[in-house]
Amino acid sequence: MERLSMRIPENAAVILKGLSEAGYEAYVVGGCVRDSLLGREPKDWDITTSARPEQVKAVFAHTIDTGIEHGTVTVMVGKEGYEVTTYRIDGEYEDSRHPKEVRFTSQLLEDLKRRDFTINAMAYNPDKGIVDAFDGIGDLTRKIIRCVGVPQERFDEDALRIMRAVRFSAQLGFEIDGPTKAAITEKAQQLENISAERIQMELVKILVSDHPEYMRLACDLGITAVVLPEYDRIRGVSQHTPNHIYDVEEHTLRAMMNIVPDKVLRLTMLMHDFGKPDVKKVVKGGREIFYKHPEVSAAYAEKIMRRLKFDNDTRTKVVRLVKWHGLKYDASEVSVRRALNRVGQDIFEDFIKVQHADIEAKNPAVIPDKLALLAAKEKTYHRVISEGQCFTVRQLAIGGLDLIRAGIEPGPLLGAVLDKLTEAVIDDPELNEKDKLLAKAAELKDDPAVFTPKEDFFM
Repeated sequence: MERLSMRIPENAAVILKGLSEAGYEAYVVGGCVRDSLLGREPKDWDITTSARPEQVKAVFAHTIDTGIEHGTVTVMVGKEGYEVTTYRIDGEYEDSRHPKEVRFTSQLLEDLKRRDFTINAMAYNPDKGIVDAFDGIGDLTRKIIRCVGVPQERFDEDALRIMRAVRFSAQLGFEIDGPTKAAITEKAQQLENISAERIQMELVKILVSDHPEYMRLACDLGITAVVLPEYDRIRGVSQHTPNHIYDVEEHTLRAMMNIVPDKVLRLTMLMHDFGKPDVKKVVKGGREIFYKHPEVSAAYAEKIMRRLKFDNDTRTKVVRLVKWHGLKYDASEVSVRRALNRVGQDIFEDFIKVQHADIEAKNPAVIPDKLALLAAKEKTYHRVISEGQCFTVRQLAIGGLDLIRAGIEPGPLLGAVLDKLTEAVIDDPELNEKDKLLAKAAELKDDPAVFTPKEDFFM
């Protein structure tokens, strides 16, 4: 038992003291101990105790039965809640996630034995110090992720721990020890038994960590082959073009590292080139081209994010950013207005960040000129917005009702005419006057070309 001391929140200390005075053992446990020892601010303070759930409820005036069948009671101190869980021993696991039964125990060590990694299997009590039965402190010092006991058994109990190992490695910059790595490779297929929602949560935590490039490790260990096989397809895909010196996987990892740790942006950079293996062609001189790969990548992003049960807002933003990341436009006002029309103002600043991260992961020889051009585009974008220049149907000097009054029937023709009018005003802002637009609409309503789709240009 280590006599190191930790600073814990006052309300957590109140709970520990209350349980102790009632004759029970109680410790803060798990991630809060790990993070405290690393000098990080813990997000949650979990408490483990020898008291049974009904005994915990008898000690405190305000409790909530949040998971009482597994021994967990939330104790409220003021407006703050702390999960208090009875020492327990998990029974046999049948679904790679949940034990068939949970047995309570009076022994702290038995509870710590069931935890995933040594750095998460430490407990602390102000009077007794740190209980570190599996050398978690040593592994923190060595910067190692190591399973408690036999790794295969820990992963059989809960297959999600396979992804958690990579997640903690990415969050902390730690190595996974050899036996734990071997067990991950051996057991990775069991991730098929884990719900899409839980896979999604761990994937996002890896991506928004300080080391999103540890996705390479997830691939090396066979994890992505089960949960994200689209990633494996980009491994080793060469890019013999003037813009690139890295293969698609390396470019992807660098692009993720080049952008802020935001969920939408990291997911975008992860998937922005997933379509390249599908469209790759070799042309004269051995140059490789990936024509319209953003559209194909967007289709993959849509499929993946539906499979992993992402919320609609995240999914639609990522799919749009992936689709438009390769849009070609210059720094002129007309070109930026057209880009705004295609991409949408709501995500345009994220779109610029995506293009910036993409450029920085290209051939160093082309980066300065491309970044200079992007900076000029961004300057124009701010001018277009500040001046209220028109780039959407909503900004036209007329609306659908005006066109109906002018004799255009509601329906596809009406929408097509509005789109063409918007394109015309994007090209020539002086057309954005009611009389001019009505005259233009009269020309368009009988023109078969009105239904010609917008032309877009991709890298």
